[in-house]
Amino acid sequence: MSSDVTTDGTEMPVDEDAVLHGCPLVESRGQQVLFVARDRYLEVLRLLTDEGFAMCVDLTAVDYSRFMDRDLPEAIDAERFEVVVNLLDISARRRMRVRVQVPESEPVVPSLFDLHPGTEAMEREVFDMFGIAFSDHPDPSRILMPEDWIGHPLRKDYETGSIPVQFKGAPS
Repeated sequence: MSSDVTTDGTEMPVDEDAVLHGCPLVESRGQQVLFVARDRYLEVLRLLTDEGFAMCVDLTAVDYSRFMDRDLPEAIDAERFEVVVNLLDISARRRMRVRVQVPESEPVVPSLFDLHPGTEAMEREVFDMFGIAFSDHPDPSRILMPEDWIGHPLRKDYETGSIPVQFKGAPS
């Protein structure tokens, strides 16, 4: 078991039984990882922001369709998709990774835009590449693929195809 010192000077244990805001907390490669239920995602992110984790440095997703038997805390049911949010508390020099399971049958999570405006483009990218929508997002349009593109290229079941690449100055 290790511990981390919070901004108010108290130690926060990080072990297999640790919980933060009612969510399982584990340590992975020297970083705290909080597993948050989708229905509490926005609530817990607000609490973490209030505790000093004011900077969202990354928001992405993973398609675990081929790894449904991965290791997760006992209270967490594996879903096909996972949204991963990396937060920083700059004043206390702490990191927190938040992982949220997202079911294939309803791939929607609340937008963090009102809490962390810098997530606007990251959420659009996750939608574009994985098909996970963010409710209440100010601009849910595609950001990388054309608007008429069908499918989400980073899904494991996305058909790979071949699009001819034309190089500038290459012979025809």
